[in-house]
Amino acid sequence: MLDKAYIPADHEARLYAAWEAAGLFDARPEEDGEAFAIMFPPPNVTGTLHFGHALNFVLQDILIRWQRLHGRNVLWQPGTDHAGIATQMVVERELDRQGVARKAIGRDAFIERVWDWKAQSGGEIVRQLRVLGASADWSRERFTMDDGLSRAVREVFVTLFEQGLIYRDKRLVNWDPVFHSALSDLEVENRETKGSMWFIRYPLADGGSLTVATTRPETMLGDAAVAVHPEDERYAALIGKEVILPLTGRRIPVVADSYSNPEKGTGAVKITPAHDFNDFEVGRRHNLPALTVLDESAAIWLNEIEGDLTDVPEVASKSFVLSLRGMPRDAARKAIVAELERLGLLEKIEPHTLSVPYAERGGAVVEPRLTTQWYCDAATLAKPAMAAVEDGRTVFEPRQWENTFFAWMRAIQPWCISRQLWWGHRIPAWYAPDGQVFVARTTEEAQAKAREALGAEVALTQDEDVLDTWFSSALWPFTTLGWPDRTPELARYYPTSVLVTGFDIIFFWVARMMMMGLHFMGEVPFRTVLIHGLVRDERGQKMSKSKGNGLDPLELVAEFGADATRLTICALTGPGRDIKFGRGRVEEYRTFITKLWNAARFCEMNGVAPVADFDPAAVRSPLARWLLAEASAAANEADAALSAYRFDDYAAACYRFVWSRFCDWFLELAKPVFTSGDRDEQEEIRAVAAHVLGMILRMMHPAVPFVTEVLWQSFGFGESIATAGWPRGNEVPEAGAARAELDWVIHLISELRAVRSEMNVPPAQLAPLLLRDATQETLERAMRWSEAIRRMGRVSEIAPLDGAAPRYAAQSVLDEATLILPLEGLIDLDAERERLAKEIARLDGEIEKARRKLDNPDFVARAKPEVVEENRERLASFLRDRERLAAALERIRA
Repeated sequence: MLDKAYIPADHEARLYAAWEAAGLFDARPEEDGEAFAIMFPPPNVTGTLHFGHALNFVLQDILIRWQRLHGRNVLWQPGTDHAGIATQMVVERELDRQGVARKAIGRDAFIERVWDWKAQSGGEIVRQLRVLGASADWSRERFTMDDGLSRAVREVFVTLFEQGLIYRDKRLVNWDPVFHSALSDLEVENRETKGSMWFIRYPLADGGSLTVATTRPETMLGDAAVAVHPEDERYAALIGKEVILPLTGRRIPVVADSYSNPEKGTGAVKITPAHDFNDFEVGRRHNLPALTVLDESAAIWLNEIEGDLTDVPEVASKSFVLSLRGMPRDAARKAIVAELERLGLLEKIEPHTLSVPYAERGGAVVEPRLTTQWYCDAATLAKPAMAAVEDGRTVFEPRQWENTFFAWMRAIQPWCISRQLWWGHRIPAWYAPDGQVFVARTTEEAQAKAREALGAEVALTQDEDVLDTWFSSALWPFTTLGWPDRTPELARYYPTSVLVTGFDIIFFWVARMMMMGLHFMGEVPFRTVLIHGLVRDERGQKMSKSKGNGLDPLELVAEFGADATRLTICALTGPGRDIKFGRGRVEEYRTFITKLWNAARFCEMNGVAPVADFDPAAVRSPLARWLLAEASAAANEADAALSAYRFDDYAAACYRFVWSRFCDWFLELAKPVFTSGDRDEQEEIRAVAAHVLGMILRMMHPAVPFVTEVLWQSFGFGESIATAGWPRGNEVPEAGAARAELDWVIHLISELRAVRSEMNVPPAQLAPLLLRDATQETLERAMRWSEAIRRMGRVSEIAPLDGAAPRYAAQSVLDEATLILPLEGLIDLDAERERLAKEIARLDGEIEKARRKLDNPDFVARAKPEVVEENRERLASFLRDRERLAAALERIRA
């Protein structure tokens, strides 16, 4: 016997352990069946489960479990990412607490510490994903620093180098001045910051001055030019002339470049190629020198400009500049501004809001820095990837994200793949004493290449840098399957079926996997890229710690169960749109799971049990035929929704059928059969109930695996629902007639309930139901279902009516018949008229307020889109309520 209440904590851990022990999640490449594979977007080994993870992995698990039920040969490949900078930072902080410095213990000892940390504390997110119910093949779990994946990374690097697609170059990178490493764009967070715009006079060499506006006076020591727009008439005569750079006395040209915005500042901008990405491109266009004036710690560094310092009366101050050496950038900024003011070259300062880049992990202000790094020729690799999307070999869902993909790919820049870290894939390049580089798969191979090139044995030093984490992640779809070896897994599951990911890493990860997969496998890494939105709070605001509006998915699992959390995510996930998520929604879906449990328990108490060799085509009663037809339609609808990646429609199809059709109507209409029907009818309804309950459990298993498994086993349907098969549609004889009859009964009872609710008729008050203009067929149908109509519609009697309707009667039309419910004597008509009038007046006030707000252009323009939409929804709701109440009042007007 089922427990009175379903307690998720009593079942979830036990069931998951049993599934895993039975190997139900294991991929079997040696077996037949159409392959279906999804790769984990590998979470950082340092990570813990947040709502973005929960959303992503629940959607993947729903697809995986659905495809298993369809009998596909499924692989859900799990794994974690070594997360170079994040992991190194975690371990360094742990060492700091122990009073140990990374550089003091050396590289090898530090790497050992990282592996120790990974073994003890890393991978917590994997345990948490199990709690969520993720049915991955954990026996195949991979880590981006595994020996096999490391070998593959070296193979890719050497191959691309030999093909000329990896090279060294000196370019600007995002630089963390605290961590002393290059960063990817994804590791940089741009924050809107209140700052200043300084207006500085740059003296012209032949007299007069040109005022330049800048937000970074501390980098002016490395200025290479002043740029003006070629069509800016104010400066046309100055193009080609020279200005004297304040403080240093160096002469620099005035150049014409469209980068300068005539509407911003003064229209004249200083160009510092070594310290600004836009300036770097301007410098390349005009062949300007790139002079570095900030060192790796973002302190003043004068080595490249010291020899050019001059003393120009009233303009330059060589001794002052030399005093800046080693000064941190913020202090240098203050000193430089003060010196400019002393020299009379500071025209004015204005407040200015600007975007400042911060290191996502450490929080330092990031500097553009000119360094020699390893680069990958992304532009060449991007062309086949774009072609694959253009010809449909890979499709984005929703399709509009293809535009984002193309926009990024067409503007792609060389990819900086080196990082100044210790933790990661060390770059397989070795240097001879004369600086020659030898790229090889192993030290021995590098030494052999050096002997051949140099004619002698020389000492080689391996490059100190490691590869960008995204480099190894770009290889994930094929290296996890055993490449460069030709494994059965690689042959069976590549290309994979679907990649589920957020839009924010389309360029950083999706595009790079496309590039590498096509280059090394000759085929796209996945057929479909499913893009989901962001998780927001119930008001549409982005979840964040600072706002205090974040939710911990594990806390929700502990409180409401994994199934309720998963089903809520599923129900709220529409194609590509953001998700408004709140605790209240999880409570709603826990209530739904309780409804399913109670319905199953009711069935159990009424003798419902699976019937061997049950034949849906043999059922005879309209109620049984109707239920089977409705169940078939629901299963097909749910299947079609998942095929189209419409998770919300899938959840809605399940919800509607289970709550409305099965629980609210079938079980209610079946009650008298269970208690007083003849034996044959009872057996048929019990068999149908069991069959459809089994369909429900299989249909809902992808979203709510735990409760469905408990019920599946409790009713004796089989060993595990995980491999039970997707429910097939039933061939039901005379399904159309059965659906027409039952739909009529449901519509009739629903109309009666709606009228009683609108008119405030007390539940205990029964009312007669009069049918006017009803055909003989309708009257006979009403009599066949009179017990249900009386019980569920709170009706005292059912009778035909000839002539006019009684005074004060509610009326509704159903097909050809008019349903009449006399109200006199059931309710206090005067009190009801007063109540309805007051409620209508209140709604009129709300409607007027909402319309005033929405008709105000200022409100619509300034308010957040989600607030405007919320007001539109409220207005629509008020209008619907008013229409309903006005109709109710009209029925009982004197």
